[in-house]
Amino acid sequence: MAYFIKYRPVALRQLEKLETKIQARLKPKIKRLSENPRPYGHIKLKGFENRYRLRVGDYRVIYEIHDDMLLVLIVKVGPRRDIYD
Repeated sequence: MAYFIKYRPVALRQLEKLETKIQARLKPKIKRLSENPRPYGHIKLKGFENRYRLRVGDYRVIYEIHDDMLLVLIVKVGPRRDIYD
C-alpha cells in the first residue's frame, strides 16, 4: 500500500527556499516515504505521538505518519541547525 504525501504550507515554503541542488537530494527521499514511511535511519521524535525525523546529510525532514489514512504529512524541512526550533 502506498501512502499519500502531503506538505504543510510552511514545509513546502521551506523546501522551495532551499537551493535547487539540495531540493534534488531531498525530494526523492521524501517521495520514497510513500512506499516506506519508516525507512532505515528514521528516528521517532520524543514528546510527539507520531512525529519522525529523516536525515539527508545536514538537512532534516520532520514528518508525521497517519497509518489510518495512509498519509505522510511533511511538517518541516531544513538544515539541522534550524529545524528543531
